[in-house]
Amino acid sequence: MPLPPLTVFDVETTGLDPKKGHRIVELAGMRIENGKIIEEQMFHSLINPERDIPWEVKQIHGITEQDLVGAPTVMTVLPQFLSFAKGSILVAHNAAFDKGFLESEKEFCWGYIELPSFLCTMRLSQSLFPGVYGHNLDAVCQRLQITMQPGRHRAQTDVMLTGQALLKMLDAGHIQSIDELRRRAGLDAAAPVPAKPGVVGMKTSWRR
Repeated sequence: MPLPPLTVFDVETTGLDPKKGHRIVELAGMRIENGKIIEEQMFHSLINPERDIPWEVKQIHGITEQDLVGAPTVMTVLPQFLSFAKGSILVAHNAAFDKGFLESEKEFCWGYIELPSFLCTMRLSQSLFPGVYGHNLDAVCQRLQITMQPGRHRAQTDVMLTGQALLKMLDAGHIQSIDELRRRAGLDAAAPVPAKPGVVGMKTSWRR
């Protein structure tokens, strides 16, 4: 079976754990179809998290409460994003993190919302380069000779980097079927991903 449409996405958040009340503040996505990034099909929205953003998190992605004045809530944005991603499989770097937030945020939306299946470019990198240290997005881009862009740790920039990395890894691994991609990049298809380093106390490392 050939590869279906893919939607590469990324979230920026108020913290690391949705179970502790952290929320999404930015969501971006782009479509990949027939092995190509569809640049005219991009999704992006800031999201009012209806809570404060910790100071140390603002230092990472730079999004402040002032930036979110007038931004829609997730009740509006998540259904729009899922409409954008309809008919595709979701892909993210360290997708377990992003999936956890989408699963939590859908509870804030009226009505039943079903999420598509997820694939993970971090797991794909671990599968393709098992003897290499470092599988965060910076390390993967450096390994694949992808030029870093200004705005790292903003959703749109990270989506573009992840999409480029995905296509290069598909080529490097000669992956042409969805079954093979699920085997290498499915959330239950590889060894557990280590916990993301994050904002703990005054630490300022981030999740990917």
